[in-house]
Amino acid sequence: MAGVGRYGKAGAARYDEVADFYAAGWTDDLDDPASRRLLDLVEPVGGRRVLEIACGHGRISRALARRGAQVVGADISAALIAKAEAAERESPLGIRYLHADVTTGPAAPDRPSADVAAGSAALDRPCADLRGLGSFDVVVCSFGLSDIDDLDGAVATAAAVLRPGGVFACSILHPCFPGGQGVSGSWPGDARYHAEGWWRADGELSSLRRQVGANHRTLSTYVNTLRRHDLWVDELAEPEPAPEWAAKRPDAARYPVFLVLSCVKGGADRRPPPSADG
Repeated sequence: MAGVGRYGKAGAARYDEVADFYAAGWTDDLDDPASRRLLDLVEPVGGRRVLEIACGHGRISRALARRGAQVVGADISAALIAKAEAAERESPLGIRYLHADVTTGPAAPDRPSADVAAGSAALDRPCADLRGLGSFDVVVCSFGLSDIDDLDGAVATAAAVLRPGGVFACSILHPCFPGGQGVSGSWPGDARYHAEGWWRADGELSSLRRQVGANHRTLSTYVNTLRRHDLWVDELAEPEPAPEWAAKRPDAARYPVFLVLSCVKGGADRRPPPSADG
């Protein structure tokens, strides 16, 4: 399952190449249950500073801004950031978008091929340093963590910019179950759940995971990485899809396809002290 994820030059180029496909498949109607649950877990966001890492073309950033948040969106794909900026120009919501590698500090710019996003302002500026933006009340990541090879680096950045008591929320493909039609046949967990690494769906070309792949990690890897950076799971959700959504993806009605986590920075301080008898 070796491969290169979304972050780094090869990964950024892969998402640049499928930017149109990606944006067409993930629309602002937020019909998937994970996105709706993710947004609900971070409420209320009105007046709060929110950072979305791996924001793609900005669908979650726009939903947060419509709920009153002050939003910054960041992604390594210049082509996707260009799409997000175009949507912001067309219907301004006050969102600031940055071309950035969320796993590091300042990074050298990665340019996609000229035919992908020619003329984008995002191509002509260096990658931003997210840690220089001040603190945020909320950080969200919608399905981005499985695209990122350096999970620890991404979580470290999220924790660094989050204020004490702030919320980090993320959605991922459920690591314990196959990801639905077009994914099951190649799902790493079917063969060996603990064998972490890169995989690519072997189903229809219409599957995003057939196009770009993803990292498979165990649930304990995700939770323990969060904990190492003082992000403590406050709520865990396995959202059930609406009947009309499940009708298009029968596997989603049989087992949870998505996992959504909400964490509190410094949340360990809220735990009760150990009892006298240990």
